[in-house]
Amino acid sequence: MDALLVGIDAGCLSVFDRLSEENVIPNLQSLLDAGTAAPLESQIPPWTPSAWPSLYTGVNPGKHGVYGFTGFDGYDFHVVKGDDVEAHRLWTLLDHHDRSSVVVNVPVTNPPDEIDGAIIPGFIGPEDPPCHPEGILDDVREEIGEYRVYPNYSRGDDSLSDAEKIAEYCRLVEMRGEAFQYLTERFAPDFGFLQFQKTDTVFHEFDGEWEKVKQVYAAADEQIGVVLETCIPRRVFVASDHGMGRYEKSEFRVNAFLEDAGYLETTLGGKGMPTWNLMRDDLRDGEQADEWEPSATERLAAALASVGLTTHRIGRVLERLGLAEFAKAHAPDGVVRTGNEQVDFPNSTAYVRARTELGVRMNVEGRDPEGVVPQEEYESVRTAIIRDLESVTAPDGEPVFEEVAPREEFFEGPYTDRAVDIVTVPNDFQHFLSAEPADDYFGETTEPWNHKLEGIFVASGEGIDTSQSLEDAHLFDVAPTILSALGVPYSDRMDGCVLPIVEATEPTTYPGYAASERATIDAAVEDRLEDLGYVE
Repeated sequence: MDALLVGIDAGCLSVFDRLSEENVIPNLQSLLDAGTAAPLESQIPPWTPSAWPSLYTGVNPGKHGVYGFTGFDGYDFHVVKGDDVEAHRLWTLLDHHDRSSVVVNVPVTNPPDEIDGAIIPGFIGPEDPPCHPEGILDDVREEIGEYRVYPNYSRGDDSLSDAEKIAEYCRLVEMRGEAFQYLTERFAPDFGFLQFQKTDTVFHEFDGEWEKVKQVYAAADEQIGVVLETCIPRRVFVASDHGMGRYEKSEFRVNAFLEDAGYLETTLGGKGMPTWNLMRDDLRDGEQADEWEPSATERLAAALASVGLTTHRIGRVLERLGLAEFAKAHAPDGVVRTGNEQVDFPNSTAYVRARTELGVRMNVEGRDPEGVVPQEEYESVRTAIIRDLESVTAPDGEPVFEEVAPREEFFEGPYTDRAVDIVTVPNDFQHFLSAEPADDYFGETTEPWNHKLEGIFVASGEGIDTSQSLEDAHLFDVAPTILSALGVPYSDRMDGCVLPIVEATEPTTYPGYAASERATIDAAVEDRLEDLGYVE
């Protein structure tokens, strides 16, 4: 194998350093010792479904089209899939030069590209994703036994102990390594890409509990060691989509602020806020659907809410009766969503639709189905909203936002129109941003461990000049650097540059990316994703 890329979701030097001190990651440490490493600056927004596509395409979301877990169709939404990423991947560019690839568990690759090699999609795909070549997943399972994309339980499931859940995490990590070893032996690829997702999820689900983090990283490191030994790659790269750290300050409910500022209206009754969470169990069970529709029970909850009987109000009654915990454990998430106050998108001027987009969308005439902001007033209204958000201060007196800016300052390309209108970057990524309507602007952080801007990049092996600096390495630089290391021209559409650790090839123009005919996404994706708590 000419090059191996190991993806460590949420990997960062602060975590690596602590793990190395406790001798948890000897194989990763050997790559650090033999090669060169540095922080890898992520993008805005630094979340899995947008950042991994940016890493493997080398372009910003304005050029590949994915900004979050969900894409928006008017006021409705769908979970993103590989077809939403409208730019060449590393492996499709290599395919143009008759270089083969094996890609395992990389997010947002369902359905897979048809290339010389093999692809098993990962996160945000269905539990039994279509793979390339057809039938290869059956071959993998016949060879290694069980192979699953997701844990065999839902987040919040109390029927398993924490020890059993972490054992499941480690088994999933093991499946990735075993599948990759089998496929590389079978296809003898020029390029391999193996991604580990649980290194991120363990922080979200278990609040950064260090002993659990260590177990998951130790399992990933063990698989990396076996892959290095069996595949013998000439050069190895390690990269992450973003970093991970503790959010020390209070949560900020952006829509609550927008409502009081007169930009947002709320309503009772409806489908609730956009989220992929609602379909996570369907995804794991392999059911098919593109969008979430409320069940009869969830529609009833919405109807009751419309006459004032919200699930929040009912919950307060149950709490007085001592039944709150029972109701919380057994009420479907969709009932909680449809039965409470939600944003009235058609009648609002601006709102946050999904918190992981890090921004505010406006409701514009001629662009949105029932837009209320006239086109000629777009800039003046946007400027006013930016000014209002810039003025927000936290309880400690510090600004909530490090930057509030028009989307054009962050994104460029043919799909910029899919982005939020206003980008909101939390101050030092210390404030969790919530999209849920609420009475108060600030509260206890929903997820105290969450994403940071600094990930990690490591390069080791043949042709890697470790004397060169990796200062200012960016997520967009990974793809052109790996292509150059393989002697392949990178695309002149890429926003990244070739890092000086390898000899740069000349950029060239490639044909436009065209996805092949692909299957519809499993609805379970949406429902399953609540397990990670990324959307509300």
